[in-house]
This record gives sequence, C-alpha cells and structure tokens, in this order.
Amino acid sequence: MGKLKIASIGSSSSGNAYIVSDGKTRLLLDVGLTAKRIKEGLAECMLSAEDIQGVFVTHEHTDHVKSIRAIAKACIYAKVYTSRGTIYNCDKFEYVKPEQLTRIAAQDMVRIGDICIKAFSLSHDASEPVGFSFIEDGEQLSVATDTGIVTDEITEELTRADAIVFEANHEESILQMGDYPYSLKQRILGEYGHLSNVTSGIALTRGLLARKESGLVSSEQRIMLAHLSTHNNTPDTALLTVKNILHENNLRQGNDFTLKVADKDKLTTM
Repeated sequence: MGKLKIASIGSSSSGNAYIVSDGKTRLLLDVGLTAKRIKEGLAECMLSAEDIQGVFVTHEHTDHVKSIRAIAKACIYAKVYTSRGTIYNCDKFEYVKPEQLTRIAAQDMVRIGDICIKAFSLSHDASEPVGFSFIEDGEQLSVATDTGIVTDEITEELTRADAIVFEANHEESILQMGDYPYSLKQRILGEYGHLSNVTSGIALTRGLLARKESGLVSSEQRIMLAHLSTHNNTPDTALLTVKNILHENNLRQGNDFTLKVADKDKLTTM
C-alpha cells in the first residue's frame, strides 16, 4: 500500500468529487456534488476546505463542476487547475478569481507538495476534457472517467498506475432496452460518450497484462470502478462484469488486482 490515497465523496452520472492525498498534500478532483456534501466528505476525512492545496476539474459538465464557485471560494489556499476549453465553455468559472485559475493541457505536469499531477486527454463530448494522474516516489494513481473510447494515451496511464479510478458507466443491454431517447443512447455509446462495463473490463485487462509483461510490477493494482449510471447500471453488475473479464484473462483478485465500486452517495476510500 503506497502513500497516495483517494476518497470518492460520491461518484455517479449524477455527480462526482474525490479527495487525493499523501497525508501531507490534499487535493480535490472534480466538484460535481453540492458544496455542502463536498464539505461533509472532507470532514469525514478529518479535513476542511482550508486544508485543500489544489482543485482539479476534468471538464465542464455539471456532474463535475457543479460547485466550483463555492468550493474555489472556500478553498482559500488552493489554485484551480483545468483546461482552457473547460474555462471558456463554463460560465461558472467567471466567479473564480483569475489569480486562482491555472490552465492545464494534456501532458502538462504541475507539482503541489510532493505530488506531481499530470493531465492526459479523454474522448468525451466536452470542450477539452482531461484525466489526471497523481505521482509520488514512483507510485501513480490515475483517474479516467467520461471517455467514450480508451485511447493509447489512456492505456499508457492505466499501465503505469498502481491505483486506478476508472469508468464503468453502463451495462449496454440495460441501456439499449431502457427508455432513454435514441439520440441519448447513441451519445452514451459513441466514441465521445461513456465506457460500458465490458469496455472497461477489456481496457483494465489490457493495462494489467502490459504491467505483468513489463516485469516491473511488485504489487496488485488497486481498481475503483466509478461514474456508474444510476439508470443503466448497478454496482453488482459492474463489479461482476469487470471481474469476470479479468478472470477470463488469468488475472486474479488479491494477486494481480483488487476491485471495488465507488458509492454514489457515500465515501469510498482506496
């Protein structure tokens, strides 16, 4: 178990927010829940908004940026890091002090305390969406949700990561048979939409097998499935589907990986 820890305050298609910490440096990733809930989540981790040293936002959709105005104001010692496209396509950033905003693009790196934070591109119908990898002393924690396909750039981060928060948004059969409008189904299933449980399992398998082949892996990969659709998935379905795909490729829980699902409303730590 490394220094880098992540706590999901809540994660689903309705809202997402995470705390990343090495025990000294404390960061927020996405603020798509109410400010009240985010502050409650911080308190559950024995933290307050004043303890946060950086706020990272992946893209401008409400389930990731809902409370940026209130949280930026409350986190008085933190800068806000996000892409130029996110800032320009979300009027909420007009209420964040210009001196508090820092633009970050894919493959850029910043350092806060002992943690290096690297941005990487996602494939989503937002203006300039990015995922983030948090790196300290050779250990890497990567967060990749809201992507319709798994690019080589994302696979590279998955392969390097000792811990991953990764999207398993929907079970395709539930989505196809559900009552969503056809256009919305096509958006979710498209290359700028969201990952299904099966696609998630295949991508995680590819990354884990690459890690094993490299011969550099000394411990199991910790995986947290996140951003589950409230209507088109269940935690049990996501867990079982992904676990089965990993097992079919001779990857074993407790040896090659550990697997859990981020709760929609409650704190989930890894």
